[in-house]
Amino acid sequence: MPDTQIEVVQGDIAAQDTEAIVNAANNHLWMGAGSAGAIVRAGGREIEDEAIRQGPIAVGESVVTGGGRLPAQHVIHAAAMGQDLSTSEENIRAATDSALRRAEELQIASVSFPALGTGVGGFPLDQAAKIMIGVARRHSGGQRSVRMVRFVLFDEAAFAAFRAAADADGEGEGSES
Repeated sequence: MPDTQIEVVQGDIAAQDTEAIVNAANNHLWMGAGSAGAIVRAGGREIEDEAIRQGPIAVGESVVTGGGRLPAQHVIHAAAMGQDLSTSEENIRAATDSALRRAEELQIASVSFPALGTGVGGFPLDQAAKIMIGVARRHSGGQRSVRMVRFVLFDEAAFAAFRAAADADGEGEGSES
């Protein structure tokens, strides 16, 4: 089986046409600013309502909701932080892994991630990029349903950090969308 394709693009997570997108969530699953706010604005309040009914969850875990009016069918809410809105390397690693496991459970072939924990969580972009791309690479291959993982970064600094991390691994495709 071929390895999972890793893409790094600059764009809007809520506009992605992958089967699922990931929300950078807190463990109570309420959706405020950043990528979560963009998802609610584009997809509808029902996404947040459905997520909150499933919470709270442990930091590092994730739940799945429908995609509302989004192009993606599913939103995977990956809790990279608690109510204190701070995060760590371990939280980002666990949340990324959990989101990929939820995608596997649903037999999803393509999933888009924002930079987890780097907005209100304040985690350094370059470190988040290395962690998340590393988890995606370790998840790759074998009998996995996920064949494409796209990292969607809103601004140039985040795009550059993830592009550099992907290039350091010697793979990945970069583009803007």
